[in-house]
Amino acid sequence: MPLSPTSFPKCVFLDRDGVLNKELGDYLQKIEDLIIPDGVPEGLKMLKEAGFLLIVITNQAGIAKGLYGQELVYAIHEKMQEASGGILDDLYFSPYHPDHSGKSLSRKPDSLLLEKAIAKYSIDTGHSWMIGDRSRDMAAGHKAGLRTVHVVNEDETSAGDYAAANLLEAAKIILKNN
Repeated sequence: MPLSPTSFPKCVFLDRDGVLNKELGDYLQKIEDLIIPDGVPEGLKMLKEAGFLLIVITNQAGIAKGLYGQELVYAIHEKMQEASGGILDDLYFSPYHPDHSGKSLSRKPDSLLLEKAIAKYSIDTGHSWMIGDRSRDMAAGHKAGLRTVHVVNEDETSAGDYAAANLLEAAKIILKNN
């Protein structure tokens, strides 16, 4: 029996640095430097309670640059899981950088990681979103057919369908417009 259109899950794809944790201006190279801003666990909980899958999609070029290994990416994800009550559903990351390891379609602004998650979970892209803090996050979301919320500072221009100051505000926008 085929799935009905309503049986496909909806998802919020989340960039990591600058959305789920404080952007440090350089690479997050030590777990003790991880800062999860106020409102992040609350925003994630609101989205989860509204029935969204929560999937992290992040570029981690520091791996290609030799600054840290994938073990740190997983350890940081585990700390985020602890802070949010274990409600993140999956993690996809691109360890590439065009100047150090060559080009990769998995690196945002390309959408390969989003497309892999969409296929794995049979996600309904028409009811799904991308939240990120860079225009490349918005570009990847649009390529995958998602609506987007760009987390920006007051003086920044948004490349998203919507703009928010932080994840909690982004969650409220999604819940209002879904």
